[in-house]
Amino acid sequence: MQPRNPTRPIFVGDQRTGIIQIGGGIALDHPLAKGLNAPTEIAPISVQTMTAGYTYDIDKCVAEIHKLTTAGADIVRVAVPEKKDTQALKEILNQTTVPIVADVHFHFKRALEAIEAGVHKIRLNPGNITDRAQVEQVIDACKEANNGRGIPIRVGVNEGSIIERKDKQARAKELGAVFSDNKHGYMMAIMIAKLEEYLDIFYERDFYDIAISAKSMDASLVIDAYTEISKRFPHPLHLGVTHAGPKETGCIRSVVALGTLMANGIGDTIRISYANDPIYEIEDGLELLYTLGKRERIGAELIACPTCGRIQVDLFTLVQQVNDKLNADITVPMKVAVMGCVVNGPGEAEGADVAVFAGDRKGIIYVQGEKVATVPETEILDRLLSECKAFQEQVLSGAAKLGEKKVEIVPPDPEGALGSGWEKMAYQRDNSLTQISISPSEPT
Repeated sequence: MQPRNPTRPIFVGDQRTGIIQIGGGIALDHPLAKGLNAPTEIAPISVQTMTAGYTYDIDKCVAEIHKLTTAGADIVRVAVPEKKDTQALKEILNQTTVPIVADVHFHFKRALEAIEAGVHKIRLNPGNITDRAQVEQVIDACKEANNGRGIPIRVGVNEGSIIERKDKQARAKELGAVFSDNKHGYMMAIMIAKLEEYLDIFYERDFYDIAISAKSMDASLVIDAYTEISKRFPHPLHLGVTHAGPKETGCIRSVVALGTLMANGIGDTIRISYANDPIYEIEDGLELLYTLGKRERIGAELIACPTCGRIQVDLFTLVQQVNDKLNADITVPMKVAVMGCVVNGPGEAEGADVAVFAGDRKGIIYVQGEKVATVPETEILDRLLSECKAFQEQVLSGAAKLGEKKVEIVPPDPEGALGSGWEKMAYQRDNSLTQISISPSEPT
C-alpha cells in the first residue's frame, strides 16, 4: 500500500451539514497552494453517490437523500438538468443533513441557479459547457458563494462526453505521441488536453478549489488515466467507473479500478456506480475502503467459509442470518467468524473477537479465543448474536478491547477422541512404525 498523494484540499458542506474535507497534505509553498493559510492533513477518503429520482420531486428526493445518508453516504449528488430542479434545491437543502452537489451538464445557468440556492459543490462537464465566458461566470459565482468562503467545483472529463471535441487540437496530438505505447493513449491525451484547457481558465480567475474526475467504463483506462492525471494536477481526484453496469458485474469492474488506484495512493473521494439502487453503491464503497484500511470500520466485519465439502451445518443460510443481525444490532467494529468445519475454523476463531466453528451439526463458540459454549445447530444463531451483543457492551464499557487474543485454540478431533486431527495422524504414524519389523534379508 502506497501513501496517499498530497493534494490541495477542498471543503464541501456548511456548519449545518458538517464540512467534509477532500484531499489535503499539499505543501504551502506549492504554486497551487494559494489561499491556504495552514497546512492540512490528508483527509479520509469519502464516499459519494447520486440520487436516482427527479430532483424537482422534493419529497421523494429528500426521502432518498435521507436513506443514502443513513446508509453512510458522505456526500450526495443530485441532477439539475432543468430550472424546476434548481428551484427545488433550496427546500431540499433545508431538509437534508449531508453536503449536496449539483450535477450540471448542459447549461451554465443551472450552475448559477444552484449556487444561488446554496448548494455545496458544483460538477461541471467540460465536454458540454465549452463557452469560456459562461465558465468564467460559474467560477466567479462559486468564489463569491458561501458568504465569500467559496464552494468547490469538480471538473469531470469522462470518456462519454469529450471524445468528439478534441480531435484536431495540437496538444491532444502531442500528448497522443507521449502515450503512444499505451493502448489508451489517444483517450488519455484527450482527457489531459481538455483538463489543461479548462483548468487554465480556473487558474486565470485565481480559483483553485477544484476536484477532478476522468471516468470510463473501461477499468484499465480508468487506472491509466487517473495514474497519469495524478502526476500532473495536484487536485483531489474523484474516482469512479462510469457505465459500470449492474451490481453483479459492476462491482468487479469498479473494485478492480478503484482498489488498484487507492492501493497506489491515488484517490480522495469515490463513487461506485451501479445500474441499481444507489444504496448498494454506498455499501460497497464503504466495504472497499474498510478492506483497504482507508476508513475505520463501523459495525462488525464478518468472515465465513467458502463453498467446501467439509461443511457440517447449513452454513450459507447461517451466514446470511448472522450478517443481517450484525448489521442491525452491532456498531462496534468487531471481527466475527462463522466457519463450517474444524479445518480452518480454529484459526479463524483465534483471530476473531467472536467466532463459531461447526462440527457434526453443532457449533463451538469462542469469544477472543476462549470457548464459551457448545450448542446444537438450531441454537447457533441466537447464541452467537447473544455473545456479540455482550462483547459489544464490554467494549463500550472499557472492559474489553478489540482484537485481543487470550488463548490458543486446539481444534477437536473430527473423528474421535485422540485430540486434534494433526495429533491423531501423528499418533497413527508413530504407532504403525513400531509394529513394522524389517528382516535384514529384505530389500529396503
